[in-house]
Amino acid sequence: MISRQHLLTYIYLLVYILLSSGVILYNKWVLSTKYFNFPYPITLTMIHMGFSGAVAFFLIRVFKVVSPIQMTFKIYATFVVPISAFFASSLWFGNTAYLYISVAFIQMLKALMPVATFLTAVVCGIDKLRFDVFLNMVLVSVGVVVSSYGEIHFNVLGTAYQIMGMFGEALRLVLTQVLLQKKGLTLNPITSLYYIAPCSFIFLFVPWYFLEKPVMEVSQIQFNSWIFFSNALCALALNFSIFLVIGRTGAVTIRVAGVLKDWILIALSTALFPESMITSLNIIGYAIALCGVIIYNYLKVRDSRASQFPPESLPDRAVKEFKMERKESDVYVPNDDVNNNNGGRIGWNASIPGSEVDEEATLIPPLRLSHLGRSQLSSHTS
Repeated sequence: MISRQHLLTYIYLLVYILLSSGVILYNKWVLSTKYFNFPYPITLTMIHMGFSGAVAFFLIRVFKVVSPIQMTFKIYATFVVPISAFFASSLWFGNTAYLYISVAFIQMLKALMPVATFLTAVVCGIDKLRFDVFLNMVLVSVGVVVSSYGEIHFNVLGTAYQIMGMFGEALRLVLTQVLLQKKGLTLNPITSLYYIAPCSFIFLFVPWYFLEKPVMEVSQIQFNSWIFFSNALCALALNFSIFLVIGRTGAVTIRVAGVLKDWILIALSTALFPESMITSLNIIGYAIALCGVIIYNYLKVRDSRASQFPPESLPDRAVKEFKMERKESDVYVPNDDVNNNNGGRIGWNASIPGSEVDEEATLIPPLRLSHLGRSQLSSHTS
C-alpha cells in the first residue's frame, strides 16, 4: 500500500509535469501565427512578470502570507538586479524561439542546459573544470548537433534565440547560487517574485518599447483578456508547483521527473502541432544527449552525497576513533583538577565522538540541495 505522504508526493510531481508541459504548449499556441496569432514574446513575458509581481505584492503586503526578507540596497543592486536582467533575457529569448522552431526541437536543444550552466560556473569561478564532466558535456553537445542535423524545419535564428536564452538562464542560476551561499538569503517563490518580477518587467520594457511597441501600433492584434489571464495564471501556478516539488522530493527525483516531462512534451507537441515533425535522427541525437545529461546528473548527485560523508571508510574511522580514545585515556585527569584549572585540558568524558561527521555534513545544507533541484526545473518555466 502506498502511504499518504508518498501519494501526495506523486500528486505534486504529476501537477508539476502537467503545468510545466501546459505552460510551454500554451505559450507556443499563443505566440504561433498559425493559431492564436500573438507573435509578441516580450509582451507576453511582461504580462507574466506583471501578474506574478502583483500577486506576490498582495500576498506579502496585504494578506501577509509571508514576510519580506531583510534586503539591503547593496544586495539588491549587486545581486537582484543582475539576476532579474538575466531572468528577463532568458524568458525573452526562450519565448521568441517559439516563433521559429518547434516545441519538440526546443526540448531537444534544452539538453544543452547542463553544458551552459557548467561553462558559466567555470568561467565565474564557482566550479572547476573536470575531465569527466567535460567528456559528458562533449557527449551532450554531439547529441544535440546530431539532433539538429536531423531537424526538418531547422532555423538558425530560432536556434540562436534558444541558446542565448539558455545561457541567460545559466547566468541567472550561477548568480542565484552565489546569492544563496555567500549572502545566506532564503528566497521562496513568493519573495523571489516579489523582488525579481518587477525588476524583470522594467528590463523587458526597454526592448519592448523599441521592438514590439511600434509594430503593435500599426497591426491589428487580438487581445483576449481571458486567454492572457489564464496563461499568466498557469505560469504562476507552475512556480508554486516547483516549490512544492522541491520541498517534497530530492534532486534525483526532480531530475528524473524533468527527463520524463521532456519525453511527454515532445510526444504531446508532435500530436498537437502537426508542423512539429521529428525524424529518427532527431531521436538518435536526443538519446545521445540524454545519456550525457543522465551521467552528468549522476555525477552531481554523487558529488553532493560524497561531500556529506567523510571520504574514509568505516573501518578506518573506527581505528582512528579508537586511537584517539586511547590517546585521551592515557593521561588521567581527575574531575576536580579539571574543574579547578580553567586552562587545563578537558577530560576524555567531554569529547564528542562523531563531531567531525556532523561538521562535514553541514557543508551542504538542505537549502543548497534544494537549489540543485531548482536549477533543473527553472529552465522550463519560460
